[in-house]
Amino acid sequence: MLRSPISRTAAASVAFALALTACAGGGKGNSRPGSAKGFSVAVGEPEHLTPGRTLVTLEPLRVLFAPLTKVDTKGRISYIQAESVTSSDSRHWTIKLRQGWTFHNGEPVTAANYADAWNQAAYAPNAWVANGQLANIEGYAALNPKKGKPVTKTLSGVKVVDPTTLEVTLTSPDSQFPLQLTPNQVGFYPLPKAAFKDPTGYDRKPIGNGPFAMTAPWAKDKGATVTTFKAYRGTKPASSSITFKSYADLQTAYTDAQAGTTDVIGVPASKLGQAKADFGKRLYTYDAPALEFLGLPLYDKRFKDVRLRRALSMAIDRAAVNKAIYGGLYTPATSLTPSSEVGAKTGICDACRFDPAAAKQLLQEAGGWSGTMVITYPGGLGLDELYKAIANQLRQNLGIHEVTAKPTSDWSEFSDKVFGKKVTGPYFGHWGALYPSMQNTLRGIFTKAGGCYVCSYYSDDDVDALLKQADAATPEKAPELYNRAQERILQDFPVVPLYYGTYVYASTAQVTGVVVGPADVELDRISVVG
Repeated sequence: MLRSPISRTAAASVAFALALTACAGGGKGNSRPGSAKGFSVAVGEPEHLTPGRTLVTLEPLRVLFAPLTKVDTKGRISYIQAESVTSSDSRHWTIKLRQGWTFHNGEPVTAANYADAWNQAAYAPNAWVANGQLANIEGYAALNPKKGKPVTKTLSGVKVVDPTTLEVTLTSPDSQFPLQLTPNQVGFYPLPKAAFKDPTGYDRKPIGNGPFAMTAPWAKDKGATVTTFKAYRGTKPASSSITFKSYADLQTAYTDAQAGTTDVIGVPASKLGQAKADFGKRLYTYDAPALEFLGLPLYDKRFKDVRLRRALSMAIDRAAVNKAIYGGLYTPATSLTPSSEVGAKTGICDACRFDPAAAKQLLQEAGGWSGTMVITYPGGLGLDELYKAIANQLRQNLGIHEVTAKPTSDWSEFSDKVFGKKVTGPYFGHWGALYPSMQNTLRGIFTKAGGCYVCSYYSDDDVDALLKQADAATPEKAPELYNRAQERILQDFPVVPLYYGTYVYASTAQVTGVVVGPADVELDRISVVG
């Protein structure tokens, strides 16, 4: 699925979505909203607020809903709404829920709430964007036939045993399943009965099972305030309320944070170079499970020679570009999977090192390059400096006289070009994993069924086999096999890794406890100074 990169959190999950910035810009005002113990956050205008219907602007959903599981910075799983998630064969899973939890309207959270929500998301005619998150559950194919309408509306692999027990059967063994139940996988959240009685009203004022509840429906282009849910059975939040301020312009939220009128923002890419100077100790970063890279049109015979592809990579001085454009906040990629993904190896991409002499030699061995090389990227997203720098690097270090960085007019034009195979040179690529597993990145980009297959136009039978083995392996053994798969992909070098993504946030001096982790900024841990 290809979607416009509206927010960094959205970007983290969807093909090509851009995780360089959090949405910002439309909110105005010089006074701080909410009570003395509340704070404000810049977000993008959400398409929907019903989990499963959106993959953008996830910040409100992460405080309105509690996930089944959560992963810490070291990849360790903890249980939130779930009491346990167990399996003896990685295919048949039993999810036990904690007792006594309720939705914000007092309705008990039961296994049936999960089954109903998952069926709703998986049923193709509903066209919910999180549909693919349920793809490995048995019965998904019946709800998503290649032709015609489904003859059933429920997943055969989801069984409600009792109010607190859910049995899930996957189509094939998958040791990563508990990781898929973490906060950004919104297709796995539960839904109360109210979500089905009044879908339109619910979509503007969702009732969740998380630490905060909405006080009023979301106001278009303005936002909403959420307050502490006193009956929440998990860890109590550190503040009494959060006001989500809807922005459309990336620069405005940054300016508001400097002025002290918006407390927490995602720093836009265009401001990364100056963010340290502007915010100092109030700048927060986390190595995200994301990869920035150059896609290559492998359908074009000029890019068939792996030596050419490796030459392009070795001609780019990633460290110099990072320092000049991103203020050193990004990490040059040395593999296909960031270290923030569980068990991921780095330092295994020999062609990711900067070596212009070797790059020129490889290009010569590959037969050189004639004509103009056009690097295509989506316009309007603050990427101009990066791609102009890459074009300059290729021109200077490879001796290719005509290398041009060309933006499209907007995201829609870019996606049309990529899907239509109209790109004639390197092009913008990004993958952000919604859960910190190599499985998500490698399957997403380098398999035909992956959500970002058009990012690489690459697949290989050996890679497919290794990924299947990794999925079926124990959690202890799986990383070794996923790493073996990425090493096999690097032999063919279908894309040019550039940087591991970084979540970058800034805050006013009026809040404390800002923590950024695998699922992005942890809003429930932020408190107001004084």
